[in-house]
Amino acid sequence: MGISRPKEEVEEKKEEKPKPKKEKKEEKKESKTGKIEGIIRILNTDLIANKNLLYGLTGIKGVSYTFSKAVITALGLDGKRKLGTLTNEEIEKIEDCLKNPDKYGIPSFLYNRRIDPETGLNRHLVGPDVKIYESFDIKKEIEMKTYRGFRHMYGLPVRGQRTRSHFRKGRTVGVLRGKMKQIAAQQQKEEKK
Repeated sequence: MGISRPKEEVEEKKEEKPKPKKEKKEEKKESKTGKIEGIIRILNTDLIANKNLLYGLTGIKGVSYTFSKAVITALGLDGKRKLGTLTNEEIEKIEDCLKNPDKYGIPSFLYNRRIDPETGLNRHLVGPDVKIYESFDIKKEIEMKTYRGFRHMYGLPVRGQRTRSHFRKGRTVGVLRGKMKQIAAQQQKEEKK
């Protein structure tokens, strides 16, 4: 027969063996899924870290698919790479490229504010600036009392759409014969009393 060992040694060996196996299984689960969890913050916008760089940047207001592709090619990054794998230096480069696309050689026809009315320069607005400038432009049109300004002021369609069947939300619409009859009947009852 074999050598007899004290029970304490045997119990210690049994406890030590399962621990490393459990840790290895957990590591394998993480590597099999391949998902990167978390949120990346670029230009004050939270982006899902598991998305590709090309589609992930389109989550920023003012960045279209085409502009995102131009930024990635200008910086020499891979568009299929996940956002979660970016380093801090790469994130800073992307932010700088989105703020100053002229510096990186992105063509001006991709900008969202070409020939700015105030400065006359080609600019690209990103983040909350898009909404701010849009509201300023609408207020300016209303102040100048242009046709478009009046349409904005009255909540009507600005770009020439017909209004007979659409854009009727929030207003009294149609014939109110039933209500008019009820009001008239109530007024007659009050006069008789």
